[in-house]
Amino acid sequence: MDAATGDLLHGNGKKPPPPPRRRCSRYCNTTTLTLLMFLLTNTVSIIVSSGAGPSLLRRPSTIRLWDTSAALLADLNATQSDLAASRAELAGLHARVGTANELLRTLLDSASVAASVPDGWKRDLAGELKLAVTGDEAAVLGHACVHVQDELERYMAYKPGEVCPSDEALAHRLMLAGCEPLPRRRCRAPSPARYPQPTPLPASLWTMPKDTSVIWDAYHCKNYSCLSATSSINGGGVFDLRRVKARWARDDGKLSYSIASVLASRPNGTVRVGLDLAGNEDGGTFAARMLERGVTVVTAAVSAAAPVNSFVASQGLVSVHVTAGHRLPFFDRTLDIVHAAGELELGGGGSMASGGVKLEFALFDVYRVLRPGGLFWLDHFSCAGGQLNATLTPMIGRVGFKKLRRNTGRGKGKEKDQWFVSALLEKPMS
Repeated sequence: MDAATGDLLHGNGKKPPPPPRRRCSRYCNTTTLTLLMFLLTNTVSIIVSSGAGPSLLRRPSTIRLWDTSAALLADLNATQSDLAASRAELAGLHARVGTANELLRTLLDSASVAASVPDGWKRDLAGELKLAVTGDEAAVLGHACVHVQDELERYMAYKPGEVCPSDEALAHRLMLAGCEPLPRRRCRAPSPARYPQPTPLPASLWTMPKDTSVIWDAYHCKNYSCLSATSSINGGGVFDLRRVKARWARDDGKLSYSIASVLASRPNGTVRVGLDLAGNEDGGTFAARMLERGVTVVTAAVSAAAPVNSFVASQGLVSVHVTAGHRLPFFDRTLDIVHAAGELELGGGGSMASGGVKLEFALFDVYRVLRPGGLFWLDHFSCAGGQLNATLTPMIGRVGFKKLRRNTGRGKGKEKDQWFVSALLEKPMS
């Protein structure tokens, strides 16, 4: 211990002389700074490459080059701690990503299996049917098709690129069973041998088509004369133009309305386009009578036992291959008039089946396609006596139709338990 230090320790109040200042050359300062920058750069690189950057960004402390060695060591220790925490966090993220990948792979496998064998089918699909159901066609295939897989497989058993089988009757049975719409097919529709040129309008409306305009393979009768004489097939008289031409010509004030009286309920010329849902009941005669008055009517028919659609087309009229159980292929507020007769073909059940639920769906769809002020003509609509007031009348009110005219009558003979209603209904203007 020197004298100055001794004096200070003994309290003599004398300050020791300052120690001589050590001078560092420019080379020493440059080397130190280089080492510090090298250490800082490598630390940042380690942090960034290890994924610890976000964790460090949350820590407000920074490394300052002018700190003392103790402060720098503390910062480095804190950085190492943050780096370890970031590595643990990164490991957790890797584990969660792995779990998500496994879950996604499981979902994709399940979707692949569901696409290859859709729910409801009783056996695996194959061939053209599989392509139609699992491809782009799946969105437009009728839901009830799964219940008639045997018939649908026969319908889709064709050779792609060749002529389709003559299986119209099979297609109609599928539609009536609720398999509607049917899948499209990759084959050419067959044409009748010796197909004749059509009769020009307006003579075609009341001219019997030639038998060679139809492929008769799928039907019991082999010509129109047979159909006209057979009352058990589509009403028989549907194909007797001399007989049906007089329909809707006279209004008896009861169930039978005339076309003239119906059109008179609207301003002249405002009934222009319409739909006939009774194609199987009238064979296109209603559309022909309306065309004579300048009204274009599309006929919806299902040729279950006879070629009704071919008959309608031969008259120069438009036939739509759709049942009333399917959503009508028209845009909202399109039609001026809709005509329905009989039991309103619903496909797979009677008009009042399940408490009238199917019928109510059909009536709301008719309401949809009618324009405001449009007419809905119920023509000899049949139902059981107890359902007339208990089901049909309140249903029409729920749908929203306004009654312009309504008549009821009881059947005779074999139809004595049936009641018939004819009504002219209006979709309100507002």
